[in-house]
Amino acid sequence: MNPEVIEKMIADGRDSYEARLAAGQARLKNGDASMAVEHFEKATAFKPGHTMAWQNLGQAFDQLDHFENCRAAWQRGLEAARENGDVQAEKVLIVWLKRLDKRGDPDSTA
Repeated sequence: MNPEVIEKMIADGRDSYEARLAAGQARLKNGDASMAVEHFEKATAFKPGHTMAWQNLGQAFDQLDHFENCRAAWQRGLEAARENGDVQAEKVLIVWLKRLDKRGDPDSTA
């Protein structure tokens, strides 16, 4: 979907977790990780217990080489997954965090 269409809906007062998630995903798909971060941060503020926005936020930060922020987003997503009993999201986030560690990023805690 065209991110501008979703952003127009948001500007017209239809702001929500779902709208921000969709706008962020569209921006990320189009290679605009900076704008994606803005949308995903708003999505996580709407529903901090939902893991998808945390996963996507981490991916956007990863694309921007903001590894500390990436790790923080994925850690928060992992906490949310555990709180919700979302085993699949928990497994995915653990794998991503391990991969981040293996890459030897300067912000790695491993």
